[in-house]
Amino acid sequence: MAYRAPVGDYSSDSRLFKHRANVAALICVLLVLGLFVRLAKLQIIDYSYFADLSENNRVRLMALPPNRGLIYDRNGVILAENRPTFHLELIPEQIDDLEAMLKDLSEIVSLSERDVSEFRDAMRTHRSFESISLRTRLDDVEVARLAVNRHRFPGMDISARLTRYYPQGESAVHAVGYVGRINEKELETIDQGNYRGTSHIGKTGLERFYEDDLHGTVGQQNVEVNSEGRVLRVVDKIPPLPGNDLILSLDIELQKVAEAALGDRYGSVVAMIPQTGEVLVFASTPTYDPNLFVHGISYAKYKELQESIGKPLFNRPLFGQYPPGSTFKPFVGLAGLDARITNTDETINCKGHYLIPDDDTQRKYRDWKKEGHGQTDMDKAIEQSCDVYFYDLAYRMGIDRIHDFLAKFSFGQKTGIDLYGERSGLLPSRDWKQKVHKTIWYPGETLIAGIGQGYMLATPMQLAAATATLANKGKNVQPHLLQSIRVAETAVTEDFEPIESQFTLRNPRHWDDMFRAMKKVVHGIWGTARATGWGMKYEMAGKTGTAQVFGIAQDEKYDEETVARKLRDHGLFIAFAPYEAPRIAVAVVVDNGEHGSQMAPVARKVMDRFLLKEDKSLIQVESANDE
Repeated sequence: MAYRAPVGDYSSDSRLFKHRANVAALICVLLVLGLFVRLAKLQIIDYSYFADLSENNRVRLMALPPNRGLIYDRNGVILAENRPTFHLELIPEQIDDLEAMLKDLSEIVSLSERDVSEFRDAMRTHRSFESISLRTRLDDVEVARLAVNRHRFPGMDISARLTRYYPQGESAVHAVGYVGRINEKELETIDQGNYRGTSHIGKTGLERFYEDDLHGTVGQQNVEVNSEGRVLRVVDKIPPLPGNDLILSLDIELQKVAEAALGDRYGSVVAMIPQTGEVLVFASTPTYDPNLFVHGISYAKYKELQESIGKPLFNRPLFGQYPPGSTFKPFVGLAGLDARITNTDETINCKGHYLIPDDDTQRKYRDWKKEGHGQTDMDKAIEQSCDVYFYDLAYRMGIDRIHDFLAKFSFGQKTGIDLYGERSGLLPSRDWKQKVHKTIWYPGETLIAGIGQGYMLATPMQLAAATATLANKGKNVQPHLLQSIRVAETAVTEDFEPIESQFTLRNPRHWDDMFRAMKKVVHGIWGTARATGWGMKYEMAGKTGTAQVFGIAQDEKYDEETVARKLRDHGLFIAFAPYEAPRIAVAVVVDNGEHGSQMAPVARKVMDRFLLKEDKSLIQVESANDE
């Protein structure tokens, strides 16, 4: 039988109640203590943390991108500037339903698939609280529509930004370059802190090479915002430091003269001041409009540029590698004179072909003139571009002597111009062939190298630099497009200091000997460019060149009328003027241009514009003769 407490046992009930009351009181005390501990943690220990969170709900840190530096030519003509445009921007973390927002926005402003795609790509490379451009270059109507509907789109903003613009359009694009949107690969290498709020970066040309100077330093500001994210006031601000301005050695007026002279031909012109290394002209045709790339070029347009037969995106002065042909002969001639293998009075009998001594094959190395040039000395060989003379000279010198001497003119190596991607060309030697082709060097290859063919390759930039060194009588000055930098912070202009070197000939008189021979190319009775010299107000020293694109058999004849254009010879011409005291050196190379003599008028147009405008006495002579 179970025990039952007696009814009315108040003592037992009282003890049970007290026990329960004590437990409840203890729980209440613990809860109160926990509450006080939590309050102490929130208000004392974690005060700074929550104060920052509270402040961030009211105050937002915004990056202030710097204004990009401007680019001018040597005469102060602007080549790259910044123009104000309106951008539609979104802050992803403030948007609840991005897809719905994009759909609604597309009903207000035009959004292409490319706009949305680039926005999604940018989201992967930006933080969620950063503002990302969805549409650029909004017009006034679109800005008004977005402003009216702004309350519907939390996280959306309309910002006024400066956008890169190239007022000269296609002219000098291969030198100046262009800017474009920052991609993922670039984001891995740049200083992300200094590029906060910046969406574009230099992609090609000087825009890329001098990116650090042009970009500037990012600033920042704390702004007070309301619950919708709208800026109410600026709390504090550190202004950005704008990028430095570039003053180039380019003369845009002269550049346009060169581009017009090339016309619809695929070619390049590089003009330099020999004494300073300043590049006056850096032309490559055909060209393209760099403004197409600033906001993102369409796939169809980019494909059209890529597949164009003229390759407008190809930087010919820097990337094009051509056999220099007969433009190589003055340098080989100087090598022979300096090595005392020949002299200016020595002659050979050119019969229209050359046979290597003691060669059982009796292979004929042909001259361009079938009947030959007869008795030929150095002057005549340069003036009439006699191949046989230089076959003989090259054979007697040997490839190693040719290589070592011509390396002094920067052949086979980069010139050091301030652009990325320059190619080094090729100056062959016995060791080079053994290393690359694992075979010996043959005497016939020396003959071909002596007239700038075979393995020999040079860029138009190298030809211009070598011509400038020749005009400078051995003084080699690093070519450069930058003349000076105007520092934004101090407004001080810092001049570019090129690297210089000097080499001498055993007999300095040989410089004048070669100058005289090259003058006859333009002003001589039988000069290969004599038609260009007619009526000239100054004297020019030059050399024509024709470079074979493909080889032909000994018994075949080259017929330019039946050969496809892409297989026709390249036309080249190098020159400097005035003859007595050179102030400009020019190299012209035209793909499949066929004859170097046809390139000489291009060089003359550039020189006329530069020298006749620069020298008042020549202008007066020209005016008098015109009357």
